[in-house]
Amino acid sequence: MRIITQHFVIFITFMLCTSCQQKDPKLQEIHGKEVAMTSSIPEIDSIKTFITPYRDHIKDILDTPLSYAPKTMQKTDGTLNSSIGNLLADLTYEISNPIFKKRTGNSIDFVLLNHGGIRSIISKGEVSRRTAYQVMPFENSVLVLELSGEKVMELLTYLARKKTAHPVSKQLELHLNDRGEIARARIAKEPVDVSKNYFVATSDFLANGGDHMDFFKDAINTTDIDYLLRNEIIDYFIKTDTIEAAVDQRFIQIQ
Repeated sequence: MRIITQHFVIFITFMLCTSCQQKDPKLQEIHGKEVAMTSSIPEIDSIKTFITPYRDHIKDILDTPLSYAPKTMQKTDGTLNSSIGNLLADLTYEISNPIFKKRTGNSIDFVLLNHGGIRSIISKGEVSRRTAYQVMPFENSVLVLELSGEKVMELLTYLARKKTAHPVSKQLELHLNDRGEIARARIAKEPVDVSKNYFVATSDFLANGGDHMDFFKDAINTTDIDYLLRNEIIDYFIKTDTIEAAVDQRFIQIQ
């Protein structure tokens, strides 16, 4: 009888413990609806009072004039190079090269950015931090890649094939003949040497093969100079009273 009682107690205890266990809840369905943010939604004074000083401070920082553009610059004012593209590539070289040279003892040979990364024009008139954010809204940083001469030739062939105004700095000269083939390719006024390595500054997006620039993925070495492209633009605006840029002969097709 004692053994039966013990078994009964164990059975009851087990059943009670089992019945007390809760099953994990499972999501059955989700409901949602769109709420339009319109003037019909009344403002909450306490929130507005809290936010306004921060909003005004940010607006003041973004809209304070830094420089002046005597004419509008855009990425469609040239065929294979543009005023704004030339500006961005050249200022990237100007800002990046001293940093790279100090860290490595080497100099950047040229800069290549991408046409699609330019998201706004620079309008004639005062230029501000907001202008930089509009032109370059991405958090892309500047990398300097060491490429073999053969990979640089792949880069040039890519530019010739795409025939797009990807920004290149003035250290690179690329001329195509009337058939779209490379007729002249020079870096710092010297013909490209396939036996030499070159240092090319670009964005981290392109360095990882963005825009199908796969030649960058075979870099020999990569140096991150810890500088956002947008911050380089802002710092260039700060130190430059009047921004000058124009379509030129760095990348053209001879008809």
